[in-house]
Amino acid sequence: MRKIASVLVLVFAFTLTTQAQKKRKRMQKEKLTVEQQATLAIKKMTLALELTDAQQRKLKPIITKQITERRAQFEQMKKQREEKKKLESKERYDKQNEMLDKKIAFQKEMKSLLNEKQYEQFKKMSKARRQGAKKRMVKRKKMKHLKEKKEKHEEDDN
Repeated sequence: MRKIASVLVLVFAFTLTTQAQKKRKRMQKEKLTVEQQATLAIKKMTLALELTDAQQRKLKPIITKQITERRAQFEQMKKQREEKKKLESKERYDKQNEMLDKKIAFQKEMKSLLNEKQYEQFKKMSKARRQGAKKRMVKRKKMKHLKEKKEKHEEDDN
């Protein structure tokens, strides 16, 4: 019985240590600058869509603007989450409407920059990226739910 208890304690301690190290590593990662992110995004698109030099030059300011806006939106959401502020339905509607307008504008710009074949490939890539994001979000929600359930169960035991 003592051996089992000591093994469980060791496993538990090891798990906690590993989780703490993973969290620390995530926090220590340095973020790329907007310029670096834009350059990487354009190079990936060039490989996938076979962009010309002229297309790359035209695309860079568009991608840079998009990344900058996304970062600002993320910071705003982070601030609201820290304040535990919930958006009212009108605010949520306005934000979603604004986001969809930006997506439509981006799509129009991409359509004007790319030829037909490239644009079709771009649409396929966008769809695959959205589906991957959905899967990650579902997985994250499941993990959060399980964690909350586990914590509640542990509280009930105490």
